[in-house]
Amino acid sequence: MRIDIISVLPELIKSPFDASILRRAIDKNLIEVFFHDLKDYSSSKRRQVDDYQFGGGSGMVLMIEPIKKCIDFLKSQRTYDEIIYMSPDGRMLDQKISNKLSLKKNLIILCGHYKGVDQRVRDSLITMEISIGDYVLSGGELPAAVLCDSIIRLIPGVLGNETSALTDSFQDNLLAPPVYTRPSNFQDMIVPEILLSGDQKKIEEWREKKAIERTKNLRPDIFD
Repeated sequence: MRIDIISVLPELIKSPFDASILRRAIDKNLIEVFFHDLKDYSSSKRRQVDDYQFGGGSGMVLMIEPIKKCIDFLKSQRTYDEIIYMSPDGRMLDQKISNKLSLKKNLIILCGHYKGVDQRVRDSLITMEISIGDYVLSGGELPAAVLCDSIIRLIPGVLGNETSALTDSFQDNLLAPPVYTRPSNFQDMIVPEILLSGDQKKIEEWREKKAIERTKNLRPDIFD
């Protein structure tokens, strides 16, 4: 998979890809991630990529010209499955979206900034808009990093245990059951005996029961 990330401030998003699982995925050549500075596609000597909005109002707006130039350049090199805009009014990111995108080959992610992007970008260039929550951040860089992490960890070979991602919360519309590790008794807080029994069938039954209980109690909205 290849992911191209377009940003006014690409330095804001690079660090999550320099460590841990994302770094290993890149080092294994399972994923390619490229960062594109929108200012490099400006036709202005001052590398301007934003301007005041028509009709007045506070906040600067990213201009359509540099965004289109960047996207057109990328599309001239290869075919992209989705061109994604990170926006607070996009579709809420969930596990189903991450699963679907993890099967794609080439993605472009556009990070908004300031007051957002010219609406004509969204109308003519973007194929998918994604939000990570009902709140506003300074830019789309952090949401883009969240989206990438949720996608990349699903690619075969990225995680050490191939089945690990399949047992995460939300994969089966349930929250994950409680997990424990050594020691089995810590200051009289004891691990459930069933997990130490070695009876895998009963352990899986216990985990399913606990997952249902947790989902009912903590997220009745997805349980329904």
